[in-house]
Amino acid sequence: MPGKLIRLTLMLCLFTTVASAQKKAPAVPDQLYKDVARADSLLFSAFNNCDSVTYRKFLKDDFEFYHDLGGLNVGVDYEMRAFREMCQRGNHIRRELIKSTLEVYPIKDYGAVEIGVHTFYHTNKGQTQEKVSGTYKFVQVWQFKDGLWKLARVISYGHNEMHND
Repeated sequence: MPGKLIRLTLMLCLFTTVASAQKKAPAVPDQLYKDVARADSLLFSAFNNCDSVTYRKFLKDDFEFYHDLGGLNVGVDYEMRAFREMCQRGNHIRRELIKSTLEVYPIKDYGAVEIGVHTFYHTNKGQTQEKVSGTYKFVQVWQFKDGLWKLARVISYGHNEMHND
């Protein structure tokens, strides 16, 4: 009887270890997380400051932007035109990443996928008060090539409420 109890205990321990290991997300190298977080930060610093030169450096030529309300926009030229028009309207838009939501996963022989939540703020032309536009979810696919991180694809969703007034 004691032998059966020991075997049963060992089996239970093994099952618990395997089950808990299956629930854990794969470990992401710290450097990859830091690199993607930094690229995201630099990209959106350029976005927040209407710096089109720096913003463009982070976008692939075949850039695609999928927006749950706006649909699909294809190509870096389209994105840059939309970016410049946004900046010329005189309304200031600022994006802030909610850092606790950031997830980064490697994509073998390509780069990484970044998942998270961010809040957008806006200040309308002629106003000084910044207001919350909304908090939304995103997935971004980054390519790492020739020592540079470039954004290839963006999926932006959860725009059920937008406040830009």
